[in-house]
Amino acid sequence: MTPHPDPQAGAAVKAADRAHVFHSWSAQGLIDPLAVAGAEGSYFWDYDGNRYLDFTSGLVYTNIGHQHPKVVAAIQEQAGRLTTFAPAFAVEARSEAARLIAERTPGDLDKIFFTNGGAEAVENAIRMARLHTGRPKVLSAYRSYHGGTATAINLTGDPRRWPSDNGTSGVVHFWAPFLYRSPFYSETEEQECARALQHLEDTIAFEGPATIAAIILETIPGTAGIMTPPPGYLAGVREICDRYGIVFVLDEVMAGFGRTGEWFAADHFGVVPDLLTFAKGVNSGYVPLGGVAISAEIAATFETRPYPGGLTYSGHPLACAAAVATINVMAEEKVVEQAAHIGATVFGPGLRELAERHPSVGEVRGTGVFWALDLVRNKETREPLVPYNATGAANAPMAAFAAACKSQGLWPFVNMNRTHVVPPCNISEAEAKEGLAALDVALSVADEHTA
Repeated sequence: MTPHPDPQAGAAVKAADRAHVFHSWSAQGLIDPLAVAGAEGSYFWDYDGNRYLDFTSGLVYTNIGHQHPKVVAAIQEQAGRLTTFAPAFAVEARSEAARLIAERTPGDLDKIFFTNGGAEAVENAIRMARLHTGRPKVLSAYRSYHGGTATAINLTGDPRRWPSDNGTSGVVHFWAPFLYRSPFYSETEEQECARALQHLEDTIAFEGPATIAAIILETIPGTAGIMTPPPGYLAGVREICDRYGIVFVLDEVMAGFGRTGEWFAADHFGVVPDLLTFAKGVNSGYVPLGGVAISAEIAATFETRPYPGGLTYSGHPLACAAAVATINVMAEEKVVEQAAHIGATVFGPGLRELAERHPSVGEVRGTGVFWALDLVRNKETREPLVPYNATGAANAPMAAFAAACKSQGLWPFVNMNRTHVVPPCNISEAEAKEGLAALDVALSVADEHTA
C-alpha cells in the first residue's frame, strides 16, 4: 500500500491525542507521539507520507507483520458470528486457540488460562504457584521486565519498578547470567553459568527454600537486553526448582511464538517449566490476548479446588479467533522457519559485520529476529554509551542515534544504551538488509560519541 499524504488529518489526530490521551511510561508534556496513518507488512507510515521500516514490531508483538489479510478476515468473520461471550462457556474459537497453543508448548503444558495480556498472565501464574505450593516468596532476576500490574511490576528488575516497589510484595531479586556485563567477574560462559547457579542456590538458602513458591525468568530476556542464557543455565534452574519443590515459571511473552526461530524460546534449551506465560505474538497483537500454559501437576491442584481468579474477557472470541488464524498462518507460511533463517543468514552475520566497523557497538546478541546491539563509549572498558536509566541531556547520544535511524526510514527499538533489532518474524531478506543499511548510517552518529 502506498501512503497518501494528508497533513491536515494528521494534525487533527495529533491534536486529539494531545488533548485527551494519557500515555504510558511518559511525562505527558514532554512527548510528541507520531500520528500513524496506516501499516502493512513490515512497514508503517505517517500522515505526511513518510514510510518507516518497523524494527520494533509494535512493542515486539506483530510477529506476522501489520494487517495480515488472513487474520484480519478471521477477526471480521468471528465478529459477524459471535463477537463476545462470557468465559464460563465453551466457545469454538476459545477451544481451538487453546488446542493450537497446547500443541506447541513444551512438555505437558496442556491447559491454557487466557488473559488479556502478558502482565495479567504473569499475575495469574504467580498466584497459581503460591496456591499450589502454599509459599509466599517469588524470586526474579534483575535485568528483567514482567509487566506493569501490581505483582508483575514488583517482579520486574528494571527501573520502571522503582516508583511502585513498596518492598512488601514477597519478591526477591537475584542476578541472572550476563557474561558481557558479568556480576560474577566471569571470563567464560562456563564460569558465568556455574557462578550464576551458585548465586541462585545461595539466595535460596538464605531466603529459606520452604518460603519460596516460584522462580520466574524470561527465557531470553527481552526489553532488558536480549541476553541468551549460557548453555546449562536453564537446565540448572530446573534442577534447583525440582530439588526444593519450587515452581519454575518461564515468561515467554516477548520471546514466544517464533520470535527466536522456535515456537518458544524454551525449545532452544530443552527445558520444560511448570508454568509458561505468553501474549504478544500469539495473535500478532491484533486483539489483546495473553495466557498461562499450565503443567498437569499444577492443573491437578485446581481439579476439585476452585481457582480464585478470572477476567471478564478471558478467552475473548475475537482475540482467540485472531490467535487461531495467526498460528495457522505461521504454520502454513513457515514463519518460525523464516525467523530462524533470517537470523542465521542476514541478521547474525550482518550485525556482527557492523560491530566490526563501528566503535560504538560493544556486543551483538540474539537469535532469530530477536537481537540487541549494546552501544558503548569504549569497547575496551565497555562503558555504556549513556548511563544506566539516563534521561534528558545524559541520553543525548542515544536520542541522536534514534533520530538518525528515523531519518533513514527505520523506526528503531531503543532502550537505555541499546538498540534492539526486532522486526516481524516474516520480514524478507531484502527488508532485513534495508534495515541493516539504515543502521549502518545511524551507527556512524553513535560513533561520534565514542572515546
